[in-house]
Amino acid sequence: LGEHRNRTCRRLHFVGSTLVLVCLAMLFITGRPQYILYALLCGYGFAWVGHFVFEKNRPATFKRPLYSFIGDWAVYRDIWRGRIPF
Repeated sequence: LGEHRNRTCRRLHFVGSTLVLVCLAMLFITGRPQYILYALLCGYGFAWVGHFVFEKNRPATFKRPLYSFIGDWAVYRDIWRGRIPF
């Protein structure tokens, strides 16, 4: 979670994660499998821009994908709970 110090990076993660949830909802509503691709693009795209452009680091996805996945959702949860500033 320490790799999300930059506020813009956190915001991009939050937007990307929210869009992932929207894409998954659309997948279940419509049954159209392209929403899986959209979810991946939103989730990774927003997060990677945040890390490469604003944090100036490499996303944990490349070295520790499970840790990265869990960490992203932990940040998302903590932003909703007010533990991490948006």
